[in-house]
Amino acid sequence: MTARDALVAPRLIDGPRIFKPAGSALARRLMGLFGWKVDFDGLPALQGVVMVYPHTSNWDFIVGIFAKWALGLQVRYWAKDSLFRLPLFGAWLRWVGGIAVNRKSRHGIVADTAQQMLRARDRNELFWLAVTPEGTRSLGPGWRSGAYQVALQAQVPVGLVYFDYATRTVGFTTFVQISGDAGQDLALIARHLAHAQGRRPELASPIRFTSSP
Repeated sequence: MTARDALVAPRLIDGPRIFKPAGSALARRLMGLFGWKVDFDGLPALQGVVMVYPHTSNWDFIVGIFAKWALGLQVRYWAKDSLFRLPLFGAWLRWVGGIAVNRKSRHGIVADTAQQMLRARDRNELFWLAVTPEGTRSLGPGWRSGAYQVALQAQVPVGLVYFDYATRTVGFTTFVQISGDAGQDLALIARHLAHAQGRRPELASPIRFTSSP
């Protein structure tokens, strides 16, 4: 898949949401006790990539776990394949959605994951990969491009999730069909994520690609 095979320009996906899990009312109430809310109105497809931004604190993990519980959404994520070989822990990782990353694969992480997503499409199964493209809680030069490449190869929507500590909101309502033109795609993504204020705003990395997965 190349940029020429994709869309001419990125676009927002404004159509109907075909899948909206019920989620947990208890989780939403618990988040509300701490002033947090989740803004979500469903998914436009059964397969896609979620980009979470900004990621500046360990607290993001706690907020993310409660948000996932509140949404009732099963998502996948990348983890080192060596972790899956640990007794019990490996089984738990798979149970919570872990995808073993084999960096020695002749196809590579991106191609392997895109193929898994395409097979899920053939089976009409849910498969959303969630990533923090900054790859670190510290200030970095930009984003890693792996998840973007998965979305491009599998031709699936990109969901934009933000953790805004200023308003205590987890937002997950914007979906983008990327084009393969990284400059245009990231410009559109930035317009919908750059406003979010992380717990430590000074550590939010700029929305630009600097490295591979």
